[in-house]
Amino acid sequence: MTKDSTPTRTMGLDVGKKRCRYVLGEGERDGVRILEQGWVATNGPAITKLLGDRERTRVVMEVGRASPWLSRLVTSLGHETIVANPRELAMIYKSQKKNDREDARKLMEVGHLNPKLLSPVHHRSAKSQSALAVIRSRDLAVGTRTSLVNHVRGSCASMGEPLESCSAASFHKQAGRQVPEELKVALAPVLKVIGGLTKTIGRYDSTIEAMAEKEYPATERLRQVKGVGPITSLCFVLTLEDPKRFPRSRAVGAYLGLTPKQDDSGDSEKQLHITKAGDAMLRRLLVGSAQYILGRYGPDTDLRRWGLQQAERGGKNAKKRAVVAVARKLAVLLHSLWVSGSTYEPLREETAAKPGKKRVRAYRITASPTRRPSPSGEDAAAAKP
Repeated sequence: MTKDSTPTRTMGLDVGKKRCRYVLGEGERDGVRILEQGWVATNGPAITKLLGDRERTRVVMEVGRASPWLSRLVTSLGHETIVANPRELAMIYKSQKKNDREDARKLMEVGHLNPKLLSPVHHRSAKSQSALAVIRSRDLAVGTRTSLVNHVRGSCASMGEPLESCSAASFHKQAGRQVPEELKVALAPVLKVIGGLTKTIGRYDSTIEAMAEKEYPATERLRQVKGVGPITSLCFVLTLEDPKRFPRSRAVGAYLGLTPKQDDSGDSEKQLHITKAGDAMLRRLLVGSAQYILGRYGPDTDLRRWGLQQAERGGKNAKKRAVVAVARKLAVLLHSLWVSGSTYEPLREETAAKPGKKRVRAYRITASPTRRPSPSGEDAAAAKP
C-alpha cells in the first residue's frame, strides 16, 4: 500500500490526560469489524510503539489539549490523521451510554464510513503554534493588567477619590500620585505589578514586531489596511497558516465564526447570532479592527462607508451587527490581499464609479506594484486595557 492510498483500517482514539483508549476496526460488507482495542499512555514513545510498525491507518481523535502534538506525531508516522470537531459529535457527548471504549468505537466507525461528518479540524504546525503562544501570552498579560487597573480605579472611587483618565501604559505612574493615603498600603503593591506587566507587554510588542517583519513578511501586505496592526496581521497569518486551503476568500468568514447560524425550516428563517466557531482571539482582534474602522478616527474607505450604511438601517442592535459584518468583510479582504499579492485601494468603488469605468464591490482589490502601507495605530482590541 502506498503512502497516499486510502487506508482500509481505522482507529478511534479517545485521548485522556494520562492514557488513551483505542479501538481498531476494518470495514466489512455489513459494517465495521473490531480487530483490536486497548489502552496506550498519552506520550510520544507509547504512541510511536503502538502505531510505528503498522500499515497505513486512518486515526480519528477529538480536538483537545493534546491533539495538536498528537496529530503531528501520528502523521509523521505515515498514517492519515483526522481531528474531529466536538461541535459535530453530539452522538458522543449526549449519549446515554458514555465511556472511553464507546467514544473510541464511535470515532472509529464514523471516521471509517464518512470522515466529512466529523468536520475535521486543521491543526497548525509546531512553529505556528509556538509563535501564536507569544501573542496569547501578551493577550493574557493585557487582560491581567486590565483587571488590576479596574481594581485600583474601583477601590479609589469607593473612597470618593476617582482617578483621572490616562493610558494603561502610564497608569502605574499617574495613579501612584493620586491614590488616597489610606489606600496606599493596599494598592502600592498592585501598582508595582501593573508597572511590571506594562514592561512585559512592551517586550512582547517588540518581539511580535520583529517576528512579523523577519519571519512572516505577508503581514506587511495585510497592514496596508488601516486599523490592522502587527498583532492582528500576525495572528491572522498564523491562524490560517496556509491561505490556499480555502477555496475562496469568503470561506474565511465562516471559518472564523463570523457568519450567522442557520436554523431554517419550511418558510421559517430565524435570525440567529454568529456561530463563534474558530479562533476566538483572532475573531476578537478583527472585531476590534472593525470598531476602529467605523470609529471616530477611522479613515474614509469603501469598507467604512459600507459599514456605516449597515449601522443606519435601524434596529436596536444595528451598530453591533454592523461591526461584526465589517469584521467579516475585513477577514475576506485580508485573505484576498494575502493570496493575490495585490495592493489595497481604500476607495476603489469611488474610483470605479467614475464615467467609463465599471462599478465593483467595495471590498475588492486590484493588482499593482506593492507600496509600503500607511502608518496606523496599534490594533484596537489588543492595545486597549
